[in-house]
Amino acid sequence: TSSYASMRIYCCKHAVQCLVLVDNVIESRLLGLVERTKEHALFVFTHRRMAITGEDVTLYDIFPISNDFAVVEVFKCLSRDISIGADTRVRLNFQDGDLEVRLPFGSHSRLFLSEVNKAWSVKREGWNELKREGRHDLVRQSSHTASNKATMLAMPQFGLRDNLIRCELLKNEDIYTYLENFSFFIGTYNVNGQTPKESLRPWLGSTSTPPDMYCVGFQELDLSKEAFFFNDTPKETEWMKAVSEGLHPDAKYDLVKLVRLVGIMLLFYVRNEHAKHISEMEAETVGTGIMGRMGNKGAVAIRFRFHNSDICVVNSHLAAHIEEYERRNQDYKDICSRLLFHQHDPSLVPLTIMKHNVVLWLGDLNYRLSDLDVDDVKDLIAKKDFETLHSYDQLKRQIDEKAVFVGFVEGEIDFLPTYKYDTGSDQWDTSEKCRVPAWCDRILWRGKNVRQLHYQSHMDLKTSDHKPVSSLLEMGIKLVNEESYKNTFEEIVRSLDKMENECIPSVTLSRREFHFIDVKFMQHQAETLTLHNDGQVPCQFEFIQKLDERTYCKPWLTANPAEGFIAQGGNVDIDLEVFVNRSTATELNAGHQQIEDILVLHLDRGKDYFLSVLGNYLPSCFGSSIQTLCQLRDPIQEIPLETIRELVKTSAFLFDLQSVLF
Repeated sequence: TSSYASMRIYCCKHAVQCLVLVDNVIESRLLGLVERTKEHALFVFTHRRMAITGEDVTLYDIFPISNDFAVVEVFKCLSRDISIGADTRVRLNFQDGDLEVRLPFGSHSRLFLSEVNKAWSVKREGWNELKREGRHDLVRQSSHTASNKATMLAMPQFGLRDNLIRCELLKNEDIYTYLENFSFFIGTYNVNGQTPKESLRPWLGSTSTPPDMYCVGFQELDLSKEAFFFNDTPKETEWMKAVSEGLHPDAKYDLVKLVRLVGIMLLFYVRNEHAKHISEMEAETVGTGIMGRMGNKGAVAIRFRFHNSDICVVNSHLAAHIEEYERRNQDYKDICSRLLFHQHDPSLVPLTIMKHNVVLWLGDLNYRLSDLDVDDVKDLIAKKDFETLHSYDQLKRQIDEKAVFVGFVEGEIDFLPTYKYDTGSDQWDTSEKCRVPAWCDRILWRGKNVRQLHYQSHMDLKTSDHKPVSSLLEMGIKLVNEESYKNTFEEIVRSLDKMENECIPSVTLSRREFHFIDVKFMQHQAETLTLHNDGQVPCQFEFIQKLDERTYCKPWLTANPAEGFIAQGGNVDIDLEVFVNRSTATELNAGHQQIEDILVLHLDRGKDYFLSVLGNYLPSCFGSSIQTLCQLRDPIQEIPLETIRELVKTSAFLFDLQSVLF
């Protein structure tokens, strides 16, 4: 540890802001993975609220990644303690204790943990090669629910067969799923940099029954320079607290996700009983403001799986000013193209916004009313002729021209324009600019099985120069029927088994035993094996070597051809040839070998066939030593094999003795 602390230059590979439990108190820290000469450590820094230079951070502690290091616990937080503001809790074990940190859930935190795992794995591999297989259990994640089976099949440890099963399951999803309606409260509010001054209950608690989920979006949460440059604001906590207190009082909710980009914030709450069915939660942000990248304009978004339905929620703040509708169109297109959700399996391509069953889009879209002056607009508002007024709406015109939001639906607008009011009142803008009233704040959706129950503004709230808007959507969510799923899964497996069996190569052999009678020196003998392809697919064959043998056959035996290809329904003749020459005759004459072998015929992607080769060899003087032949009193073929074997041993002994004496 001291060597790390004393070094002046080191490489911080990855860093993440987190919450650390210190003496039972949760404090904000910067956690960095540091590399130095192939050694790794975790550096913990304290920091100022708006850290921007090295002077704003102070080294708090160092935890070397050593043999005793382990990530022993990883799980999602669905806590009602909204002050924590974190989604993943990790406990790190070190030699001298442990460290509990809470990371913002998302691809950045997942990448950080992945790099920590890699550093630990490399280190441990050097310590003990035999323990390599255990390192993949470093991070133990929570188990998957039945509604998330498609994700299980997509994991890297599953092979081609399981990917085929996954595809078939998705194709037949309608067989084992059914729709159940859930209510989604969608709210958007441009708060003009104000702090909460009144209860949000008239807006968030306006439904007769408590909704199942809340998606609440804010724009212009903080207009200060600090928020713009450092993406840090105390108003995040203030408005989060106001939302939690304003939710419907007849149900208990969990804060599942908070994501913010400068002043654009999205909060996602679910009823307690539904939290366990939320999975695959991801959050991303895209800036489209100054220089097309800064976060004063842009979008924040979340995506998640609820039971068996994939849902994406986008909260955006598009370019301002009445004449900038084309810039707003471009902001929309940039958000759609640049906002990508990374999947749990890194081999899969990231998901775009439109790659979901349902997309909910809310926010201050900033589209105005064109071709009408302020007096004409106010006159139509006084008459409550919203239909005529809506025909001048820029967003409606752009949708009709298919320039933006193709495939999206917006409910009928029968409420007053939500912009612009004098702050603290219901009066239209009386400033020098005298803005034309407009429906800047909108809620749209895309997908099937969605029905809007209400779409309205809330005039009771006067904190901002905008009025909040809400939409209550009834959404048909896919739930899994476990029995139907089981039957569908088993049927798919059976069909794959049948297909695999039909595709397994198969041949018929004309014979499996071959006898070679009275094999003689330098006299060729051959037997023919005929292979017939009786399978459903072409096949490739070859003779393969047996265990602990260098070749597929004995040196006096040859298969011709030893490998080849057979078309479906075709035949191939293979000649098994026996030929004894001077290199092989010696062992056969001495009885150390016999005409006996087993051939293994292997089919690619198929089974193996075993062929038996038997025969007898007629010994001769060819291949026998002079010493042995000098001891023979009868023709070699009339002498028993056992006698020849003893004569060979004796001749070898005498030859060795003679070599020693002379």
